Amino acid sequence: MSTEYILETRELTREFKGFVAVDKVNLKVKRGSIHALIGPNGAGKTTMFNLLTKFLPVSSGKIFYKGEDITGRQAAEVARTGMVRSFQISAVFPHLTVLENVRIGLQRKLGTSFHFWKPESSLFALNDEAMALLEQVDLASFAQMQTVELPYGRKRALEIATTLALDPELMLLDEPTQGMGHEDVGRVVELIRKVAANRTVLMVEHNMNVVANLSDTITVLARGSVLAEGPYETVSKDPRVLEAYVGTVETTE
Repeated sequence: MSTEYILETRELTREFKGFVAVDKVNLKVKRGSIHALIGPNGAGKTTMFNLLTKFLPVSSGKIFYKGEDITGRQAAEVARTGMVRSFQISAVFPHLTVLENVRIGLQRKLGTSFHFWKPESSLFALNDEAMALLEQVDLASFAQMQTVELPYGRKRALEIATTLALDPELMLLDEPTQGMGHEDVGRVVELIRKVAANRTVLMVEHNMNVVANLSDTITVLARGSVLAEGPYETVSKDPRVLEAYVGTVETTE
């Protein structure tokens, strides 16, 4: 098993009552890279993420993370090894402050999330580390704001901060710019580039400008299978990719 790749799948397959959602996918994600997983609606992208992070069991095939077979492991166990996922829908606690949300992520890393009998003051020791993470994602000035009051783009940045609190080696980002305006998209693109400086990122993303700006490698899925793979310059000119995307993706210069 090559140490060049942090994540590999071999013939990864998932069937739902006769429907093959992911069909013998061989994926290799290089350490330290930003790797995008794209494809038309129904291509199998979210199912792939669910298989990789163990939210769905594999029908057949193997998943290797840092050279170890994790195919049969549970989701929490995989997360503890450094593969951490953000979700398509913002998954933060709306009625806690921004700082408290990040502190919960840090608490989970320490393994004290369910120590309900401890006073809140016992968590104050995590405040400096939480603020440092908020600085990374340009949210320090929002630390005491209730999360429900944050603009949507800032909520996605907070979700990335809570993901970073778990100190991931591999971050899986599911549609990180979905539903954002142009200004928010630009901010999140720069944030992803920043946090990817010392870790690996695998992302599902529909916005082709984001994919073109960020990705070292792109894997294109169609009908559950790998259609093409390579840098944006190569993939974007592939006739099979163009055919798959006709009428499904709008690109802007």
